[in-house]
Amino acid sequence: PFHVVDLSEEYRRRVVDYMFAEYERGRTPNPDVLCNREIKFDVFLKEALRLGADFVATGHYCRRECVAAADGTEHYRLLAGVDGNKDQSYFLCQLSQEQLSRALFPVGGLTKPEVRRIAEEQHLATARRKDSQGICFVGKVDLPVFLQQKLAAKRGNVHEIRADWPKYARTAAPDDLPALAEPWRYTVRDGKKIGEHNGAHFYTIGQRKGLGIGGRRESLFVLATDVGQNVIYVGEGDAHPGLYRKALFMKAGDLHWIDPAERMRAGQRRRFRVRIRYRQPLQGAELVVCDEGGYLLFDEPQRGVTPGQFAVWYDGETLVGSGVIDR
Repeated sequence: PFHVVDLSEEYRRRVVDYMFAEYERGRTPNPDVLCNREIKFDVFLKEALRLGADFVATGHYCRRECVAAADGTEHYRLLAGVDGNKDQSYFLCQLSQEQLSRALFPVGGLTKPEVRRIAEEQHLATARRKDSQGICFVGKVDLPVFLQQKLAAKRGNVHEIRADWPKYARTAAPDDLPALAEPWRYTVRDGKKIGEHNGAHFYTIGQRKGLGIGGRRESLFVLATDVGQNVIYVGEGDAHPGLYRKALFMKAGDLHWIDPAERMRAGQRRRFRVRIRYRQPLQGAELVVCDEGGYLLFDEPQRGVTPGQFAVWYDGETLVGSGVIDR
């Protein structure tokens, strides 16, 4: 039987409202991660179970593995998809053991070309369709236009920070995690006005397009936003030091472990392979847990560390945990 259930109100409350609230604070959320945690594998899963289903299957390029512990209990692992170019485990980084126990990922062991070949053999209309893009359930949209449904445009200034800004020359000790994770903080006195924008909350760290300021040898990138003062700070060139940081911090309440048995305690540190955005190549890093939360200390400085996004850490193919970037 074909069943229809309207989950639009839950989606608005749990995903869309959260997204608007984060942008209003000057942060950059990931609605797709929230959609999986809150909608597909929560309210939708519960509706499916109520109708008598045993599992929910999705087309994510990832895998699930069930392993038995020494005491006989079953533990579920979330593994990267076989197709490294399409691995979507990042978007499922907030799932719980209960959610994974009811999840099936039938294409996780296939590559995208293999899936398209099978679709061709089955005469499916989607066989040659372009990959879907954009916000989960919303689609590809002009983000500033979408956000203006609730966040008003507000004229403000764009200030340029030069690469030789004196504070860039100051170095923190290799073990001073709070200092290494501290974002670069600017005031209008640190640079000069070079243009205007329509609202600081419409921009994100590392953004290149949409500034509307030309005449430069290299592109301008957003280094920081100040939604309180409605100012955007930019720098010229992809190698600008203001784009890079050696560490980041996540609050304790924002750390999530796919399997609670893997949870690290305050005072522990462990090496992982990490990404701080979808499709970013995995980076070597050490996760250091303290009472306040967790620091990720990277082997190499990371470009565009963005509050509100999810940092995800892997042990081999296994996605072990994730956390919301606070700073």
